[in-house]
Amino acid sequence: MGKVLVVAEKPSVGRDIAKVLGCNKKGEGFLEGDKYIVTWAIGHLITLCKPEEYDPLYKKWTFSNLPIIPIEMKLKPVASTKKQYAIVKKLMNSKDTDYIVCATDSGREGELIFRYIYEMAGCKKEFKRLWISSMTDTAIKDGFENLKSSREYDYLYYSAKCRSEADWLVGMNASRAFSIKYNALLSIGRVQTPTLSLIVQRQREINEFVPQKFYEIVNLYDGFTGTWIDKKDNETKIFNESKAKELLNKVKGKKAKVTEVKKEVKKQPPPLLYDLTELQREANRKFGFSAQKTLSVAQDLYEKKKLITYPRTDSRYLSTDMIPKLKKIIGKLDKEIYGKYTDYIMNKDKLTITKRIVDDTKITDHHAIIPTDGSQNIKGLTQEEFKIYDLIVRRFVSVFMPDYKYTLTTVMTEVEGESFITKGKTIIQHGWTELNSIESAENDEEKNLPDIKEGEEYQIQDTKIINKETKPPKAYTEASLLSAMENAGRFIDDEELKEQLKDGGLGTPATRAGIIERLIEVGYINRKGKNLVPTEKGMKLIDIVPNELKSPETTGKWEKGLSSISKGKLDSNKFMNSIKRYVKYIIETCLKENKEVVFTDDNKSKTSKKKFTNLGQCPICKNGIVLENTKAFYCSEWKNGCKFTIWKNSLETLEIMIDAKMIKKLLKNGVIEKVEGKSPGTSKAIEGNLVFKEGFKGVGLINIVEK
Repeated sequence: MGKVLVVAEKPSVGRDIAKVLGCNKKGEGFLEGDKYIVTWAIGHLITLCKPEEYDPLYKKWTFSNLPIIPIEMKLKPVASTKKQYAIVKKLMNSKDTDYIVCATDSGREGELIFRYIYEMAGCKKEFKRLWISSMTDTAIKDGFENLKSSREYDYLYYSAKCRSEADWLVGMNASRAFSIKYNALLSIGRVQTPTLSLIVQRQREINEFVPQKFYEIVNLYDGFTGTWIDKKDNETKIFNESKAKELLNKVKGKKAKVTEVKKEVKKQPPPLLYDLTELQREANRKFGFSAQKTLSVAQDLYEKKKLITYPRTDSRYLSTDMIPKLKKIIGKLDKEIYGKYTDYIMNKDKLTITKRIVDDTKITDHHAIIPTDGSQNIKGLTQEEFKIYDLIVRRFVSVFMPDYKYTLTTVMTEVEGESFITKGKTIIQHGWTELNSIESAENDEEKNLPDIKEGEEYQIQDTKIINKETKPPKAYTEASLLSAMENAGRFIDDEELKEQLKDGGLGTPATRAGIIERLIEVGYINRKGKNLVPTEKGMKLIDIVPNELKSPETTGKWEKGLSSISKGKLDSNKFMNSIKRYVKYIIETCLKENKEVVFTDDNKSKTSKKKFTNLGQCPICKNGIVLENTKAFYCSEWKNGCKFTIWKNSLETLEIMIDAKMIKKLLKNGVIEKVEGKSPGTSKAIEGNLVFKEGFKGVGLINIVEK
């Protein structure tokens, strides 16, 4: 009897699965046990071929070669991971392998990673699916006891395959067409271009904004103030200065009569649990983390630390089968940090479960992000890891806490026929806000009023005109851009498409961070503090592309189609035929374009390539060379999957900027001694040795001493 081959998405996950399955014998690129062999991909081992790999003619970028629409899309191994692909292929087709378990990430992209390997390897063996939401030993064991049929995920694969091929067709053809037309190397994509359009549109609103002065009239009474309000439109702003002065003179020094005192008890339930996008928004608002940083940290907390459930989820709810596990999870949380709140919950006879917590109808592939019920050892977490973990724990615990309650008091006073409004707030119950200092500070701004009764009169002690000015729209931060991407439907008039984008938006939780980073990488946007602002190149691109390429409406139609494919409601061939027609239309539109837009020299087209300096051999893939751009040092094989990247500002907290000379020296010698910097916080002069981090994932300073 043969063995079961398990294919994980990456080595670290493979090792975790191997430990649970008792696979302790090390092989090259796999781990073996009595019953199972566990091997792994390294992300995407297989990718779509480049145009020139279909026909050498496509090496030349000309309109005569467009559109490029292959009869059948071809696959190829990623150059930097060919060796691992060969290992997986051999194991898949080995006569000693009975069947295969697909154990890649439980989502659309994970499905595609495995299926592309399976297809490229020409494998015909049966395979089953491991579908789990947590990487704890218990979850892995349960998952293997309840393996799913591969057929259950065929439609998910068809959807992923269509998305991949459609992105290739549109991106490759549109990028070439507009690059040729405008003699500049331009990157165009199904999701990245509408996202860029949002940022450009917002920047233009800011640039074109003309501030408008307005005025508010405020009366000072004994112990409180009242602001003039137009009862017809419930507006306190006055845009006419003469009218403001007239009102001031009309009420100044008079008596005000209380015409209404209204008290309302308001409740604010705890916020919903986190999905990835909401977690990224919150981390950006509170800590200034980029979306990519949050995703990376959350992925480590899931895979390596096993402290949270699957992070790349788009659901903010739990499923019914989770209910029996919730108290166990709460009971495992760190008592020293969270005990005050977890004790309160654990002392209740049973948890209060509402539709805001558990709702099976709102679960997609995975439930919301919550802590796991594994060993909650948080002592070894980095500062960044703890910040993200702490957000997730506090949000999880807060959903079982009472509502935040307060009394809102509204007082209306009248002076010479003019109305004035006063609002007060008294907190009844802090509830869930106690768990979060920021929400607590925002919600706990009490405004106590004296005991005011209807019919009472108050002498106006002073009346002032407050001069104010309308404010321009705010530039997008990553938090607000993620919201705009998630809720892109509001930019569409078509109600059916608006409904489709309500659940999908631009990109997915797992891809949005990458889209933002891609826009920065190709020079379309920059980070300016917390804000994301378009470059001149980005603004020009939006000027030249047709509306279909930059409107969320196109993405809405695509997402609707992809969603229908994943549910078995739309034939994938029909979808791809519509994409091919769309590509032809884009090329025809580009040919007809006659806009006078000139891109600057730093964005020259492929026909006039920029000269790059070879800094040395890439230490990761060994195939590429290390090159430099404005922000980082990277491998020339990045398009083939090599991840080598060293950011120039990666040690800016030590006041050290990484330059080309340093990288060249590090690649040659592995260390640079006596590099000077400054200690964060104290700004004291320090000195240490500059080295690559493990796996060449950045650089760091070691053996640091104060000078």
